[in-house]
This record gives sequence, structure tokens and C-alpha cells, in this order.
Amino acid sequence: MKKAGKLFFKYRSYTPLPFFLIMILFINPTFISFLAGILLAILGEIIRIWAVSYAGSETRTTVSAGGTNLVTQGPYSKLRNPLYLGNILIYTGFGIMSNSIFPFLQIVAIFYFSFQYYCIILIEEEYLENRFKKDYEIYRKSINKFVPGFKSVPEIIKSNLDFSLNDGFLSEKRSLHAFIFTALIILFFLVSNYRIIKP
Repeated sequence: MKKAGKLFFKYRSYTPLPFFLIMILFINPTFISFLAGILLAILGEIIRIWAVSYAGSETRTTVSAGGTNLVTQGPYSKLRNPLYLGNILIYTGFGIMSNSIFPFLQIVAIFYFSFQYYCIILIEEEYLENRFKKDYEIYRKSINKFVPGFKSVPEIIKSNLDFSLNDGFLSEKRSLHAFIFTALIILFFLVSNYRIIKP
């Protein structure tokens, strides 16, 4: 699993591409699917921006898992992997927007990306355990991995990082470009009623 995690970690920016191509081939958006999907995708992007406004651009590395700080603020105070939850919401949102092979493509994508992030988290947690030791152990036992919880982060491990929305947007620039690009493509198919493969 950890070997798969290292591979997924290195190429995680490219793993959505096969799903994107399938989505475009079988795209069949409706007004309702577009509206429902974009609201979910926007929620995912908000979670990502919120997270990187604390964690910074270190989340962008593809060489190996790492991090200078154990971030326990913002969304990290409710779940340990908000960026990956944000991604899954974005990908699911785009799938719903496109209405492509609904609901099968969306279900397969959710399972696939959940597995991918599970493998990546294994190597990230190994790094965090080695670097932050007892603090990370307390954090891991207090806060859920994927599902937001109601527990509070213990005072002893609360991080004291500045929230910078500007840095968050700068870190998310590439993701935001991809988000807008994908949304506009789906909007084009919705407005034009053009279909590559007729349903």
C-alpha cells in the first residue's frame, strides 16, 4: 500500500485525467445537474482554500511527503485531511455537473480517489509520526481522518499559524484555473447542447 501511496503522491495531479476524458466523451449536462454539481464543487474548493490558508504552499510538493508544521487549525481542527476531502467533493461535483454515465462514473470515481488518498495518507502519516512524534499521536487519536468530527484539538498540540487568505489563493492558483476551465467546458456543453457521444 505504501508503494502505491508513493506513486499516487508523485502523480496525484494527473490521476484525474482519465476520468476527465471519460466525462467529456459521455457528457450530458442538464441545468439541475450543473447547479447541484457546481455547489458541491465550490464547497470542496472552499475547504481547500481554507486549509491552504493555514498550511501554505508546502501542500504542493510532489517529491515526497513532508511539512514544516503540524497544522491543527481551521479545517484541520475538524479532520486530518481536509485537502483530500475537498478534492473528492470537487471531483464528485464535476461528475454530477457533467451528468456523464450517471451515477456509475461518479461512484467509481469516489471509490478510486478514496483508495488513492488512503494510500497517500499512509506515507504522509508515517512522515508526521516520525517528525512530530507524540504531538501527532495525540492529534491522530483526537481528530478523524476523513469525516469531520465534533472533538476539539487538545490545547497542548494547537498550532499557532497565521491565517492568510492571500497565500491560500496563491497556493490554489493552479487548482482554481483547472476548476474554472472544467466548469466552463461543462457549461459550454450545457448551453450548446453539443454531445460527443449521443446518449
